[in-house]
Amino acid sequence: MATARTKASFIGFFSNLFLFIIKIIVGLYIGSIALISDAFNSLMDIVASIATIFSVKVSQQKADTDHPYGHQAAEPIAGLLYAILAGVVGFNFIKESVIRLFQPTVANINWLPFTVIAVTIVLKSMMAIHFKKVGKEHRSPVILASSVDSLNDVIASSFALVAIGISYLGYPIFDGIGGILISFVILKGGYEIARDNIKYLMAHAADEKLLADVVQRTLKVSNVKGVNDLRSHYVGNLFHVEIHIEVDKNLDTKTSHDIGKAVQRELESMNEINKVFVHIDPV
Repeated sequence: MATARTKASFIGFFSNLFLFIIKIIVGLYIGSIALISDAFNSLMDIVASIATIFSVKVSQQKADTDHPYGHQAAEPIAGLLYAILAGVVGFNFIKESVIRLFQPTVANINWLPFTVIAVTIVLKSMMAIHFKKVGKEHRSPVILASSVDSLNDVIASSFALVAIGISYLGYPIFDGIGGILISFVILKGGYEIARDNIKYLMAHAADEKLLADVVQRTLKVSNVKGVNDLRSHYVGNLFHVEIHIEVDKNLDTKTSHDIGKAVQRELESMNEINKVFVHIDPV
């Protein structure tokens, strides 16, 4: 599990480093704010990839005295930091792109920018698919955030392709328009990632489908007569669940305790749940 997340993190880092280098060189060469914006989008992705590598490493650490419930919160914290960085970069490039609307600087357009953008679209599409698969399999918020970002990068690069193409036809003002559109894509991606990771950090409750599955699994445990007072919340990217189970009041203490442990084992076998706290209600 951990190996797949770590491998995905390094794939993201080296891919984004490669894309930043070729975009910034060609963007500066032709003077395109759309391509330069896209390059700094990749630079932001490099920073995010470094945070991803670090957060995945921290989240894998076992529980200790200072963190008795583990270190899973490291991943959503990294995701939120990425969202903040996206906001800063997005707003800065909106400002620069508006200036370029009135002072176009795009020149020397040849086959190079189109090749760079085509490579970006293909590579980022592959990354989005891979990150989504790994993120869902291992319930990794920061890898899923990378998937969302990669998909947004495909959209941003498509805007850059259109903007530079129209500029090539003799309308350089569209380079600034492309830069603005790319900036909004960056901001949109930051918002989506912040929204998802705030749920983890604010101890958001599980959805109704998961809670219904919890109740169903609990009632299947032998001698459980009912369930009440069910609560859940995120700790990192996994849930802690508190559940009251109803058992026959005439059962001895050990038997009731064993029933509670059986419920705990059953629920903690679920991929979405890290820890279960069971309270016995004699009825």
